[in-house]
Amino acid sequence: MHGPASPGWLLVALCAATGAYCLLRMRSSVREQRRAAGGEALMGFGMAVMAVPATVFTPPGWAWPLYAAVFGAAALHALWSARGSAHHLHHLVGAAAMVYMAVAMAAAPGAHHHGGAGVPLVTGPLLVYFTGYVLLSGARLVPGAVAAGPVTVAAGPGAVRWGDRPELARACRLSMGIGMVAMLLAL
Repeated sequence: MHGPASPGWLLVALCAATGAYCLLRMRSSVREQRRAAGGEALMGFGMAVMAVPATVFTPPGWAWPLYAAVFGAAALHALWSARGSAHHLHHLVGAAAMVYMAVAMAAAPGAHHHGGAGVPLVTGPLLVYFTGYVLLSGARLVPGAVAAGPVTVAAGPGAVRWGDRPELARACRLSMGIGMVAMLLAL
């Protein structure tokens, strides 16, 4: 991505950590959670690779079309999976955004080129979507009501494993949404 190196490395760290956590979530006993976590792990690691500052590493010319093909396949998979779950529509938009960014980077490697003044036609709606997604995801993380008593965490066999906790999955999705906004702004 274009832009300063320090924020780029922070974005790499955020996306890689999110991808690693999503890999751990793939060990869940819930089938749908495993499937969603796999797509999110691909997105997290893909975003981490794409966010490496261009001053440090400039990918070869063949990398961007390969990147677009991988995320194009992920978009098709998300489209197919969207039959059963609306959450996969978000994966579809995310994968399509990754394809768009890969194509944009292939067309103008190492330069800020938008083809005119202002925000490009596709970048604007993607920024609106992901900004809305980040705000909604952040609002969902805020506790609705304070518990009447002390909160206890069960440690027995029926306890929810840390990889199956819904608030951690939401935080994971929130961090990837923030990363996507940052990457679209840097495009």
